[in-house]
Amino acid sequence: MQIAIIGYGKMGRIIEQLAIKKGHEIVLKITSSNLPDFTIKNLSQADVAIEFSGPKSAYANIKKCLIAGVPVVSGTTAWLDKLEEAKYICKENNGAFLYASNFSIGVNIFFAINKQLAKMMNAHPEYNVTMEEIHHTQKLDAPSGTGITLAEGIIENLERKTNWVNEAEKAIEDLSLISKRIDKVPGTHNITYFSNIDSIEIKHTAHSREGFASGAILAAEWIRGKKGYFEMNDMLGF
Repeated sequence: MQIAIIGYGKMGRIIEQLAIKKGHEIVLKITSSNLPDFTIKNLSQADVAIEFSGPKSAYANIKKCLIAGVPVVSGTTAWLDKLEEAKYICKENNGAFLYASNFSIGVNIFFAINKQLAKMMNAHPEYNVTMEEIHHTQKLDAPSGTGITLAEGIIENLERKTNWVNEAEKAIEDLSLISKRIDKVPGTHNITYFSNIDSIEIKHTAHSREGFASGAILAAEWIRGKKGYFEMNDMLGF
């Protein structure tokens, strides 16, 4: 498979290394220093594009890939005010687009567990719930896209929480999502339900960025030949 990497930072480099090990070919690598190379003609060499850039450029990058007729998977966060427009462009161009706030297989299993636990706790109002997420100091957004996805999973399934706040809760309907930034931490997400009697805690800890990169490559392999907008649960079947 021939892959275009849009956003050649730390994640892009790990994606390149793992993709080559799997027998894929990187035909285009785009960074801020070679933007003139990011053309429809150059994109057309690729079977699929993997987009890990930044919030300011993600939408334009995805749009260009879809117009070029190249399936694209994107893990860039903090641009989702444009997501519906990206879905529309995907449909108008009969394209293929997969977005995930986190491509790690383990994290996506964690997303499913989080939703199921919230459903179970809905019948037990004596428990409150809080969240904490820790990332490396170079992480641009706080809270992270993964943290927001987890918070939304709780709010969708736990009636007593109606919105998340990136601070200590001020009202019972607030879901507190505390963000911490510590050097060299790939990512840790912790959810705690607590009462006067006991506590229940679920936690996911990433040991490196390889889990994110390998999941993105799997998504790129999966989306080839498909049409429409997808998320990781479509690929994983839950």
